[in-house]
Amino acid sequence: MTIAELAPPVGEPLTLAEARAHLRVDDTADDPVIADLITIVRDHLERTTGLVLIARSFRLYLDRWPDASVLEIGRGPVISIETITGYDALGAPFEADMTGFVLDGGSLPARLFLPAALETVRPVNGIEIDFTAGFGTTGTEVPASLKRALLLHLALLYAFRGAVAPGDQPADVPAGYDRLVAPFRRLRL
Repeated sequence: MTIAELAPPVGEPLTLAEARAHLRVDDTADDPVIADLITIVRDHLERTTGLVLIARSFRLYLDRWPDASVLEIGRGPVISIETITGYDALGAPFEADMTGFVLDGGSLPARLFLPAALETVRPVNGIEIDFTAGFGTTGTEVPASLKRALLLHLALLYAFRGAVAPGDQPADVPAGYDRLVAPFRRLRL
């Protein structure tokens, strides 16, 4: 199972104004650095939790239809399933009939009930599920505790911006970050 991002987010969960206010930075000279750090902290939080903060499109690739009737989707919250595509014997794509599919997009992880198996002959990545995930299209829809975690992380990275190369960010996470993110983190046994 592989998930590919089809489009980058149209914005970030934090605005430059929110970040500058939190950092107590009045001028705009560091805006490019702050904007890069906002992207870095968002990306870090999304990678470590499986969450998608700002809504965007993804494609889930499966080699074969799962044996279980419920498919867990590793990114969420899932807003919608757009298409489910399989491949016939000639390698031509076809769209699956989505009648009877049930999406539980708000659970962690998001779940898709699959009423019937989709037959595909492509042995690798033979099934593609296009979906949209995220809390919303703007940062105002992101839960407050996640925004607070982003701001704390941003402040730490900004404080050490000269000591750690941009390619090595994030260098660390601040105290309290894990407690803010914990309710949204998927735990595996």
